[in-house]
Amino acid sequence: MAATGLDKEQAQVEENLRRIRHRLLVFSGKGGVGESTVAVNIAAGLAQAGWKVGVLDVDIHGPDVAKMLGVEDRRMDVSAEGRITPVETPSGISLVSMAFLLQDRDTPVVWRGPLKMKIIKQFLADVDWEDMDWLIFDSPPGTGDEPLTVAQLVTATSALVVTTPQGLAVLDTRKAVKFAQMLKLKVLGVVENMSGLSCPYCGKHIDLFKTGGGEAMARELLVPLLAKVPIDPAVVDSGDSGTPFVVGQPDSEASAAVRMIVERLVEMEGE
Repeated sequence: MAATGLDKEQAQVEENLRRIRHRLLVFSGKGGVGESTVAVNIAAGLAQAGWKVGVLDVDIHGPDVAKMLGVEDRRMDVSAEGRITPVETPSGISLVSMAFLLQDRDTPVVWRGPLKMKIIKQFLADVDWEDMDWLIFDSPPGTGDEPLTVAQLVTATSALVVTTPQGLAVLDTRKAVKFAQMLKLKVLGVVENMSGLSCPYCGKHIDLFKTGGGEAMARELLVPLLAKVPIDPAVVDSGDSGTPFVVGQPDSEASAAVRMIVERLVEMEGE
């Protein structure tokens, strides 16, 4: 029996995935907790450590990673065979994003679930990822189409869940952890983002969003707390300027926290 188009596409997905050693889904249960910032800086930290890293931005409606990596105005090349070439960023990361397919930065993507699932599958099947040590999936918040598609299409995927310390974010993060466990993803841990601020005038530590919520939740759900990433105004500047803070502000507390996450990920996943 001849293979159907869907069979061939799935076979191409699996062939591409065999060239990628580690697959990591970074997502959250609630919007506004900075999961894209964490994903981008983890990718940059891995690249700094000498790993070959790719990022697949599966946030179809809000594809911000291209701007955060300084390549917002670039486009992906397509070969005569229909193979897509990722955009190479100044941080040494191969990036694929819906942002490269939009007519302009103000164009909305008004799609329902099936179309989103189709484009994610196409990004996995038709992109020439080459041999890759790490492929980071930056997902929109929640437990909807995008993270579900990644979990179903990409075998042996690990997950990292981002939260902030306050109760509302932790409540939704618990759902995200349970979602990953239900789908048999390997939950590597939780990152507590926006975890306190050092006052630039007096040096006092200020817990803007309470403290310890992510740590308590991780302990209760028996998953590791990988790090607490503090608030730093330079983090905002780095996202707007297109340079990850782990690259542009390597001596900051936030960068030290990201390097700790990278070290723990490499240790847990093995080299």
